[in-house]
Amino acid sequence: MKAIMAINTFARKEIKFLLNMEQYHGLMEVISQYMNPDKFCIGGKEYGIYNIYYDTPDDYLIRESLAKPYYKEKIRLRSYYSPASPDDTVFLEIKKKIGGIVTKRRVSMTLAESDAYLADRSKPECTKYITEQVFRELDVFLNNYPIAPKQYISYQREAFFGKDDGDFRLTFDRKITERRYDLGLNYDSYGNYIIGADQRLMEVKVSNAIPDWLVAKLSELEIYKTSFSKYGRAYQNFVRSQIEDAQQHAGGRRIYISGISMIKNNIIMNRSV
Repeated sequence: MKAIMAINTFARKEIKFLLNMEQYHGLMEVISQYMNPDKFCIGGKEYGIYNIYYDTPDDYLIRESLAKPYYKEKIRLRSYYSPASPDDTVFLEIKKKIGGIVTKRRVSMTLAESDAYLADRSKPECTKYITEQVFRELDVFLNNYPIAPKQYISYQREAFFGKDDGDFRLTFDRKITERRYDLGLNYDSYGNYIIGADQRLMEVKVSNAIPDWLVAKLSELEIYKTSFSKYGRAYQNFVRSQIEDAQQHAGGRRIYISGISMIKNNIIMNRSV
């Protein structure tokens, strides 16, 4: 059967902020003046996003990303259904960050087709040149990295687009959920939360400058940018639990894990080794 294929390419800056509920509600008071809800926010409601992140056996991609290099990349499979059935559409994405600019290229296929492609490179039938180009890029990525599913991440999202600038996007995520087992989109969404119930992760996604009205509101509400990676935070929590478990079994003796340092209870990723 011929697959319905789609391709999206993005190039933008992504700036993140971790909000408490007072800050969140303060922003929401003015959002409707300048922005419209995303088409997926039907009736003003949020929607779910469900992801499987892939990595190497030694977690090279996420360790390299957390070391904050000039260039980094990752690959994930995304669905807007949970659980997803074999015939549901999913998106296989390569996301890269070069300096401060984020690019994302993706192709869509069914969940069953994505399983086949990731297993043996069996591609759905496609006729668009740009889709073939992205598949070639995916082939190169998969040839470079012996990846396997490593991390599940899901969240509930509110999203808005600028009324005067369609490239300006604002998202609010809650219930950011992670697990490192049952790594398939065919499972329900469950696991551990990585931000509090009284927090929202906001992302400002812009091609140019942040609008003046938002800059003023961020200043008024004392909202400051932060470095936050969903996969990164989940992985750091996993590493911390591994270290704590190892220390307990080591009788409190100092332990060493290659490529990782712990300073004042903070996990620090050194360049991958």
